Amino acid sequence: MLVGQYRQSGRGEYTPVGASPAVSTPQHLISAACEADLIAHGDSFRGAGYTKSPREAEDRYELMLGVIRNQRSPASLLDFGCGLGHLLDHLQQHPGDIRYTGLDLSAKYIEAARRRHPAAEFIQMDVLESDAGLPDYDYVVLNGLFNYRGGIDYQTMLEYWRSLMTVVYRHCRIGLAFNVMSKIVDWERDDLFHLPFDTMAEFVGTKLSRHFVIRHDYRAYEYTTYVYRQPSGE
Repeated sequence: MLVGQYRQSGRGEYTPVGASPAVSTPQHLISAACEADLIAHGDSFRGAGYTKSPREAEDRYELMLGVIRNQRSPASLLDFGCGLGHLLDHLQQHPGDIRYTGLDLSAKYIEAARRRHPAAEFIQMDVLESDAGLPDYDYVVLNGLFNYRGGIDYQTMLEYWRSLMTVVYRHCRIGLAFNVMSKIVDWERDDLFHLPFDTMAEFVGTKLSRHFVIRHDYRAYEYTTYVYRQPSGE
């Protein structure tokens, strides 16, 4: 599930349209905003949160899969925030030996993903409530989970990012990938999460691993980070 791929302002209220006022955690607020895309646009790139084109989505999938160091070796991959399972579509169009599992907080997205790919494994789970029972994977990708924050204040979103990264990193054996909005932009939007490089690097380098790569070389106003347990070449 891509969480608000630079969605237009207007959904910045703290409780998303259709969400219960009791839903107040960042992960549930963001999930509810994404479900509005699914309801409005169905099984499409816009239903997964992209606003421009299917090519935009494909480019992100390639970036996420770039975290895999040895593309020729078998690997297990957790698509964290999988939405409709479109990353699995991409993998099936580019055959390799990647064992895919999708995970999402949203029951609506998981139900739709299971209909689309009945033979694949999809997990519905809120790992910030409990990650007990979640297996480990060679790689974990978090595509678009941190771009949109709506009416969530910056500090709360920062703590949410730190908490989720800490939990998810426990479940990757080799590395993980995530993307977030850049601070190097013409202007910043109040409903997006623009994370400074130094804030990101300090947390990742001290709490997760000092072995990470920042990708800021593509067209979008965001950056992608690959975090590894071991340095390259080992």
